[in-house]
Amino acid sequence: MLARLIPDRFILMLLGTIALASLLPVRGSAVPLVSAIANAAIFSLFFFHGLRIAHEAVWAGLRHWRLQLAVLGFVYGAMPVLGFGLSRLMPQAVPPELWLGIFFLCALPSTVQAAIASASMARGNVAASVIAAALSNLSGVVLTPLLLAALAATSGAGGDLSAVGRIATLLLLPFALGQLARLRLATWAERNKGWIGRLDRTTILITVYVAFSAAVVDGLWHKLGAEEMARLLGLICLLLALAFAGSWALGRALGLSREDRITLLFSGAHKSLATGAPMARILFPAAQAGLIVLPLMLYHQLQLTVSAWIAARIARN
Repeated sequence: MLARLIPDRFILMLLGTIALASLLPVRGSAVPLVSAIANAAIFSLFFFHGLRIAHEAVWAGLRHWRLQLAVLGFVYGAMPVLGFGLSRLMPQAVPPELWLGIFFLCALPSTVQAAIASASMARGNVAASVIAAALSNLSGVVLTPLLLAALAATSGAGGDLSAVGRIATLLLLPFALGQLARLRLATWAERNKGWIGRLDRTTILITVYVAFSAAVVDGLWHKLGAEEMARLLGLICLLLALAFAGSWALGRALGLSREDRITLLFSGAHKSLATGAPMARILFPAAQAGLIVLPLMLYHQLQLTVSAWIAARIARN
């Protein structure tokens, strides 16, 4: 159990990336080059997302439509409502840019590997978890920017989201190309899924470095003090607790089987850093993206730690 509480290697790499961006941020003439590299990595990431998701997985979801609708409803309905409700209850808890980051977090799709692994450990419906991850991420390419725009406009949290339609198209293009390429490259993608998975993490590290570099140059650590960080951490803990409690309660209210409730628990409460970090790079100005992705990074580590503990308890019971 102690090993589950220790940050994994990727979390340590993320922390190292933030430290590097804080000490050696990208400046001056290097900014366009590094930004171009980040954009190319993001394009590749969404292309390979499209390449990896089997067409059959989407159609198979129809056979478990109550569970899949519950997952989508919680990920893209209940979670944004939770974030918006917290902002109304405690509007002064954190600065507006951090609230925008929390809205962004709430509008993101579920994780893929982490939600499936947690459901498997808890003896849930693993096949349904795979389908839920595919449908959630497929829907998020369009729904995340639209939900974020609605939340930001309603709350007055700010953020330049006037080009949401164009941004959604830019995200959809590589994904659609990946789906088309799957007609010929499905076998190749399956053989190289390990290498493609490493691309996910590399893209996250690149985008986090670029985002935090711009934020550091813009005075990130002067704007955000220890008190704001403590409040943000408290909000993220509260949001995670409400997400797990709400998703489990929804599964019970719908009368789902225990295995399906476990799938809803993790697929509903988890949020994807693999999708969120690159998307923030596209959705927000460079100087703003680093601060906005900070709530997601905290949520990501907490969800992994808490999920390991919950899954172990459910499996024992």
